[in-house]
Amino acid sequence: MKLKEKLKNFLKEEKAQLSAEMIILIAAIVAIILLVVTQLQKTTKKANEAVDKTTDDVFKKIEEIN
Repeated sequence: MKLKEKLKNFLKEEKAQLSAEMIILIAAIVAIILLVVTQLQKTTKKANEAVDKTTDDVFKKIEEIN
């Protein structure tokens, strides 16, 4: 094999490895984003339930006054 061919093969292998690393990195970032979104949804749901309960309690007290 000539030096030029060896160099071309080496560069192709490096590009393939870099591409694989980028795919793994992107997959990890997407997984982290999905986890964060899921946690935010759960937290928002709990907060919404707390606000609903408090609002219901307030309206009940207002009705008792009237």
